[in-house]
Formats: sequence, structure tokens, C-alpha cells
Amino acid sequence: MYTTRNHVAQLIYIARTRVHLFHTTTMIGYTQIPNLLIPQRPFLTFDPKTKKKNRNITFRQIKINLISTTQRSRAKSPFCTAGKPETAPSTTPEYDLIPIFGIPNILGNSFSQKKANMGSPDTFPTLESLHFPSAQLSISQTLSSLRQSALSVANRLQSIETDAAFAQEVADHYGLPLVANERCGSWYIPPTAKAGSAYFKSTDGHTGQWDFSFRRLNLQLLPLARDHGGCVIVDSTRRGKLMPDALSKTVPIWSAVLNRALFPSATAYHPVRLPPDYLGASEEAQIESRIVGFVHSLKSLKLDLDNLRQQLGKPIEIAWANRTYFHPEDLHTGDEYNLFVLCSASRRVHGAEMSEGGYIQGAGDDSEAWAYGLTPPVFWANQAVLKSTPEDELPGLIDRLVAEHKLLDVAHHATLISPTRNLYIGSGAGVDAGGQYDLLIDCNGSAAAAEANAKRLNLGCDSGKLGSRDLRKRLDKVREFIGVRLGADSSLSVLVTCENGKDLSAGTLLAIVCLFYNDEGGFDASLSKRAISKQFIRQRLAWLVSSKHDVNPSRATLQSVNAFLMQPPDY
Repeated sequence: MYTTRNHVAQLIYIARTRVHLFHTTTMIGYTQIPNLLIPQRPFLTFDPKTKKKNRNITFRQIKINLISTTQRSRAKSPFCTAGKPETAPSTTPEYDLIPIFGIPNILGNSFSQKKANMGSPDTFPTLESLHFPSAQLSISQTLSSLRQSALSVANRLQSIETDAAFAQEVADHYGLPLVANERCGSWYIPPTAKAGSAYFKSTDGHTGQWDFSFRRLNLQLLPLARDHGGCVIVDSTRRGKLMPDALSKTVPIWSAVLNRALFPSATAYHPVRLPPDYLGASEEAQIESRIVGFVHSLKSLKLDLDNLRQQLGKPIEIAWANRTYFHPEDLHTGDEYNLFVLCSASRRVHGAEMSEGGYIQGAGDDSEAWAYGLTPPVFWANQAVLKSTPEDELPGLIDRLVAEHKLLDVAHHATLISPTRNLYIGSGAGVDAGGQYDLLIDCNGSAAAAEANAKRLNLGCDSGKLGSRDLRKRLDKVREFIGVRLGADSSLSVLVTCENGKDLSAGTLLAIVCLFYNDEGGFDASLSKRAISKQFIRQRLAWLVSSKHDVNPSRATLQSVNAFLMQPPDY
């Protein structure tokens, strides 16, 4: 603490995102650390006496009380005129006042000299009196530093634990298994309690972009719901929202489409179930109007709807659970429906993280930006050591734990693409360490390394978008390789891999099933010359998505495959 007698008071006033600096002219007798005020409008004016059109903007002489940090944390914006206070309008909004410590006096000595003459109306300080030392941090830099410290890895992990406890409470309340809406949802469910994964994206629920995605059919949830009477889908969202669009709109759209397509007579479950009093009436009506088109598009994929109906068993009913409410409160599993509870795990935060005591809403979101490579399985397996490690030592510890996990995680699995009987998809070349597959296509493997092996084709694609572009140039080799090898013996098994088993390998297999496979999943080399449309590609993509639920070819990969398949043959 230090005295502010004869010192210019400094306050910070947070007025939305608009930042202006304001200084009082007289403060006497206060003995506490001052704050710095940022009002909604700066109290600056030209000299009212001389009315000269000069470039020096002057401060009005005003009088304002310094607000103590021990007093209430909300106050109205001050409105003042030269020499006396002015009554504030009744509509003046309230804003939060927060203390900022350690900010230096930004006024130079020249202002202190002029301050002695403030009693004279002919003398006013000018902007030239202000002194901003270049060596000092700006206010924005100080606030940014405080925010970064609030968003520490330790705070995130502690927040995740808190939210995970709530998700488990929801599961216990309904007696349903937990399903993570990837990728964020997996942070809030221990691997031992995780019954499955879903892939509902918020972008499919954004206003004006409502969609039923054919790349994310999430059909793997159907048998799980039938066996348990439903499930709890866990996700979260960052500061400012009660729930993510994936839970408020994407899943309700998905469930309404499936109910109409699989249970046409169960009309009570055909309307879109949306959270109460959450969306506007106009948006709800626009979403409802698109469901018929989505149902038609789903049927155009030519999936076995009878089989899907048997997998699900009963229509889907929707409920929501978050820190604010359970809706409907009295809804539980029943004989007439499968209950899907959409759980937003994080507590809604209205202000900045700095005011939440270290709690971070949606702490698991966008983990690539903060986790240093830490994954949910590694986090849950090493909770105690991560919590007891100082913040500055966490990056090194995480690197070590992730490396150890990769050494232990040597299990590789391949998935059959139905209805074919010989096409498989996997991640990493190690999936065929035993040589159980007749042919292998490795999208990321070095092309030179496989030249002498007639049963192996390495495409040498890079990672990310560059890899998708590389794939466009390599698909002609895939067509030749499959046409020759399976043309000689169509019973040979084919494994296609990439570094994650979701993107390039899926694009390569999509090209293969479009070029060489009939509707029953049988190989036919003569089909490679047929004309291929986008609708046909979408139908074949449904084979992959329904066979391996985490397949998610990027937009760039799909564009490369479409461009290759829809071009005229060059032979």
C-alpha cells in the first residue's frame, strides 16, 4: 500500500471491449492502491475558453471518488462536466470493476506541475503532458498476461476433472452409458467409463448451415442405444454459451432424420426436439423445414434401412442435461423409445476466466493449442502425477508420458469395409506386421521402399492438405495396382493404411470401391470405365462411414477423389 495524496488516481473500468484512458485531477487522503479507469467514452475536449483549433486535446477538470477494491464490484459509468459532476442518465448500464495492481503512474512530472494550477479555468493539461514509458507493459499486454496465467494447463486439467464428475452424475441419474462426442468429449470421460464415441460437429448446427452430414452418420450408436435403452453424449463449449451447437441442434436434427427414415409410422417422434426456450421461433421453423430433404438424402444412400431399424429397435427421444437444468426433469428410459441425453459438461462462465478462481469453461476444447501432445487416455492414466507437478515442469513431463504411451500402445487393428469381403482399412504400416493381408497400400510409405515388392504399393503422400494433393496424383497408380492384382485373383485381401487410418486411407478406399465394386460389394474390373457422379461417390462413402465410425476424410481429400473419379478416362 502507498499513499495517493496529491497523486492522480488511476482506475480500470471495463466497458465491453472499448478501451479508453481517463484520469481524475484531484485526489486527497486515500491510502490504498488505486485502480485504473477505462470509461465508455473518454472525457476529452478542446479548450472551451479559447476555442482555438489547435491539435492539443485537453482534459476536462472533473471530480470523482476513488472506488475501493473492498467496496462492491459494480458501479455506474461516471458522467462529468468541467468543474462539477453531471447527473448520469437512468439508462446507464453497469459494468464490472476489477483491480489491476502494479501499473505505474503514467503521468509525467510536467503534469504534476500543471496540476497545481488546476484551480484556474484558464489552465488545462494537454495530451503532451502524458508520459508513456516505452519500457513499461501496456494495459492490453498486462491483461493478456493475466488471462494466459488463468488458462494454464494445471487449471485446465483441474476444470476437466470437475466437469467429468458432473458427466458421471448425469450418467448415474439416468442409468445410461457415457459416449464422448469427439474430440472434446473424451477429456470428460475416463477410458474405463467410456462406452463409445460419436462425431457430431457444431458446424452442422450453425445458424443457416444446418445439415445432416453423410460423412458423420454415427450409425455405431444404434446398437449401443438398443442394448442400453439410450446413452449420454458428453460435450462442452467454451466461454459464453450454455451448450455447443452440436448438442442443441446437430444431434436433434440427426435424431429426427433417423426417426422419420426408420420409423415412418411413429409420428410422435418425427418433429425435431430442440432445447426449451433456447432458439428463436424462426430458426426452429427453418430447421424443421429442412428435415424432409435430409430424409430423402439419407434414403438416396441406399443403406439397408431394415437392418438399421433392427439395430436401433425403437425411436430416439432427446433430453438435455447441463449445470443449469435437466430437461425434461421426469424423463427416463422407457419401452417406447431410446433416450439420448445430451450433456454439456462445463459450467457456463459469463465473465473472464480471471474472475472464476481458475475454472475454465470448455477446458478440453482445442487441445492442440494447450495440451503439449497430452491425450485423454494419458491424462486419465496419470492424473495424480500431473496434478502434483509444477506448471513450468508440465511440458517436459507430458512429453515423457506421451512417449511412454506410444511405446505401450502397439495394438493395430484393421476394419473390414462392408459389404465388400476383402477390403480393409487401418492405421500405420505395423497393422500388417504378421503379413496376413495379400496386398498392402500404404498412403504415407516411401514409394522407393516398396518398388521391389509386387504385393505392396507405397504412395509417398505427405501429411495434411499436402497429402491430399499428393493423393490426387497417385490414384492412377492405385487404379492400375488394384486392376492388375485383383483382376488376376479377386479373392485377394487388400489392406489400405495411412498415419491415422481416417483420412488418406479412406480416400484411397473410396476410389477403389467406386471404380471396381458393384452394389453387392463384389469386384468387377469392367466397372472401372463407368461414369461416376457425386451422388454415386456419396453412396460409396456411406460404406466406409458405416463400417468404421471414426473414418473422417478431410474436405481436401474428398475433393481430390472427386476430381480423379469424375474426370474422363485417359485410356
